[in-house]
Amino acid sequence: MRILIAEDEVELARGLKFLLEKNKFSADIVHNGKDALDYFHSSKYDAVVLDIMMPGMDGMEVLQRIRKEKSGVPIMMLTAKAEIEDRVAGLEAGADDYLPKPFATREFIARVKALVRRNGSYTDHILSFGNVKLDCNRYELSAGEKSVRLNNKEFQLMELFLGHPHLVFSSEHIMDKVWGQDSEAGMDVVWTYVGFVRRKLKQLGADIEIRTVRGAGYSLEEIKC
Repeated sequence: MRILIAEDEVELARGLKFLLEKNKFSADIVHNGKDALDYFHSSKYDAVVLDIMMPGMDGMEVLQRIRKEKSGVPIMMLTAKAEIEDRVAGLEAGADDYLPKPFATREFIARVKALVRRNGSYTDHILSFGNVKLDCNRYELSAGEKSVRLNNKEFQLMELFLGHPHLVFSSEHIMDKVWGQDSEAGMDVVWTYVGFVRRKLKQLGADIEIRTVRGAGYSLEEIKC
């Protein structure tokens, strides 16, 4: 399950991302409305969490634009505004839920789970390519009778590749999608984790591999006999 968080308070956004990943979600974070729309259009999300008060384009405008596109993705609004009028405005604009700040972390997670269940997304979600399958609820990668558990970053990496086989991803794009804009990790972490996943695919006897495309990045391809 992948969640998009648009929140201009950097520390809060990081904290929400940590909470979601601890509860076996994947999360991307952005800090303004424009980036929220860019991310929304570039990936498939199971739910979106929008802060209303953001610089440039606020959360309400992002919500309205998403709904104009006829997208039914579940959206929860976060805001310091607790007045009934503000909640009603958000719900009438197409929000599915509304959580005033400050809020309890357990309530936030419970509401996100309720959102994706309401959308019918919280089911056994399997990505596959070749003889490899990725159970997105259990973080389990398998091929034939063999299976292995992935850590969070390995899972996000395989989710990205299995969702777009044959597509070439640059190291910069992978860094942004898996580690996020605010990560302090160096670019070599991409190479390191690609290596981890390659070894696990080999251990499973996979008939696919993450191939290095010289000067461009990495792509998931079938192993030719």
